Amino acid sequence: MRLTVLGKSPSWQDAGGACSGYLIQEGDTSVLVDCGNGVFGKLREHIDYIDVDAVVLSHLHADHFLDLVPYAYALTYAPRQQPVPVDRWPGTDCPACPVLHAPPGARELFRRVVGAWGNEDLIEKAFELREYDPEQEIEIGPIRISFQPVPHFTETFAMSISSSNGSGRIVYGADSRPTEALEEFARDADLMLVEATLPRPERTGTRGHLTAGEAGGHARSAGAKRLLLVHISDELDADAAREQAAEVFDGPVEVAREGATFEV
Repeated sequence: MRLTVLGKSPSWQDAGGACSGYLIQEGDTSVLVDCGNGVFGKLREHIDYIDVDAVVLSHLHADHFLDLVPYAYALTYAPRQQPVPVDRWPGTDCPACPVLHAPPGARELFRRVVGAWGNEDLIEKAFELREYDPEQEIEIGPIRISFQPVPHFTETFAMSISSSNGSGRIVYGADSRPTEALEEFARDADLMLVEATLPRPERTGTRGHLTAGEAGGHARSAGAKRLLLVHISDELDADAAREQAAEVFDGPVEVAREGATFEV
């Protein structure tokens, strides 16, 4: 499998960057994991958006799904998607309609968000929307995805991504505070994506995110082979974050950057 980082920012995107979005490819199958603000444009730099087989969302915070809106507009109104010829496009009776695997409650939330200014069914008409059961594995071609609840400010699911073709396993931790559940779920992962949002733990209130050092601790406890720090702003020093994680995790550590690719 190949993973391409499309966006790695937290809830405010980097200059020229994007929020959470990762392209997973195995053979002819392409899956977009999360689709935060700025991701759709980044996606188009790597693949034609009509060639994405499915989108899978970890949770329903805006920085993980907001670019479903421009994606849905493209699938609905782009010249190539119309039933009649438009410009150089010949017209089609079979417009692209990727499957959208989203957490329970997604349909209602999408309708509230998009309905604030337009047709509330924009997203569910552009995609084949399926609210997944987090206790069930989903299959997209050779790609297999299973889920693990992790503690965040809203219902959130980490993902274990593997292939029936026998390549390695990627674990995407999504957003969470420190949790042993992620460590167990990610046991022996070939590549572990862990958020590193914070320069220090939250001082008050309910925690929802991790520091780079805590991310390194999770990767060490999981026995992961490689660690990729994600959900981190360009306003934090990448070298310092890498060093903090490496103090507790003795495997390779990288800080995600848009366009970076990883083979597992």
